Amino acid sequence: MVPRLRGRPGAYVAANTAAAGALVVAARARGRSWAELGLARSGLPAGLRWGGACFALVAGGYVTALAVPGLRPLLRDARIAGLDGGQIGYQVLVRIPLGTVLWEEVAFRAVLLAALRRLLPGRGATGITAAVFGIWHVRPTLAALAANGVAGGPVLRSLAVAGAGLSMAGAGVLFAELRLRTSSLLTPVLLHLATNSLGVLAGAAAHRLDRAGRSPGDGATSAP
Repeated sequence: MVPRLRGRPGAYVAANTAAAGALVVAARARGRSWAELGLARSGLPAGLRWGGACFALVAGGYVTALAVPGLRPLLRDARIAGLDGGQIGYQVLVRIPLGTVLWEEVAFRAVLLAALRRLLPGRGATGITAAVFGIWHVRPTLAALAANGVAGGPVLRSLAVAGAGLSMAGAGVLFAELRLRTSSLLTPVLLHLATNSLGVLAGAAAHRLDRAGRSPGDGATSAP
């Protein structure tokens, strides 16, 4: 994955989209079928049905978190707070779907999972892809912690990274099981897209609700 190139922010999307396509071409050249990759047309109805249900469930969770003031801090992200509408739209509609979700789902739940299932029992293949997925998120977790000023000490930072890695590994198990049980990559794609893209929208909404809830005189003391 290419996170960014100095002076070329669009490289993230272009490089990762191209890498996803190259992986599919390479897997097909190695004899992997469309069904093994979760890309067969026959799996589309189930993928759309279950993926749509997952999308709606995640959306409902974010709406609930926004509606409960005590839960809104969980949605805040300093990396989102300063974005304008166009930047948020780019993140939600372009960068996340093409640069993150497409690449990660093709790499982990299509190509890697298909390759490992030819070598290992189903649970072993799922476990390895999930573990690699968790490790993959170490660097993004460190970046998020730094941006939000969380867990500044080395011990707390290590614990936060380990916790995030384990949670991502758990998500990797869920995504892989959804991919296998529905025979469609579309299912984890829609769940992943909902988690990330709707998360950005929810984070932006949380920041705006917090700002709207503060009156101009908050923090000021009135004269006797």
